[in-house]
Amino acid sequence: MRRTLGLAGVLLAGGMTFLAAPAAHAEETTCRGTLGAITVDNVRVPQGATCTLQGTRVQGTVKVERDATLRASAIRVIGNVQSENARRVALSGGSRVGGSVQVVHGGSADVRNSVVTGAVQYISNRGPLVAASNTVNGDLQAFGNSGGVRITNNRIDANLQCKENSPPPTGGGNVVQGNAEDQCARLQSSK
Repeated sequence: MRRTLGLAGVLLAGGMTFLAAPAAHAEETTCRGTLGAITVDNVRVPQGATCTLQGTRVQGTVKVERDATLRASAIRVIGNVQSENARRVALSGGSRVGGSVQVVHGGSADVRNSVVTGAVQYISNRGPLVAASNTVNGDLQAFGNSGGVRITNNRIDANLQCKENSPPPTGGGNVVQGNAEDQCARLQSSK
């Protein structure tokens, strides 16, 4: 009996190192088509694909790849929505993003009626861009875009910054807690 207890004690002591769980790895869901009201870790929209998110909860980040399209309504994202060289990114319907929305070197983007805890950044895009009726806790930035930018009726807790867009951004009615700068200086409502 003592041997059994002694052996059990050795196994228990030795087994403690095996009881520790390995580091958790977030899973990535590849989206081609539609994801509904489910919870996933991360979402990747692969090159050339179209993804529709409807009421989806994302515990991490949404990444939109080259020539891909994201259409999202009433989503909750803890991290960022990031796209580089994407064809189109559209967020609407009371979507909430815990990080930033970054649309870089792509086609068009439309962020409406959403809450973004970080920044909204439109940088070097070719197609039409819209930011309308959002609450943005960080900056709203439009730099070097060539397809037209319309910025209307947003509440921006930091700065509204626009540079080197051709044509210059249009819009108005934005409530900016920080500064409205450069090409966007005239797009804020009077304080």
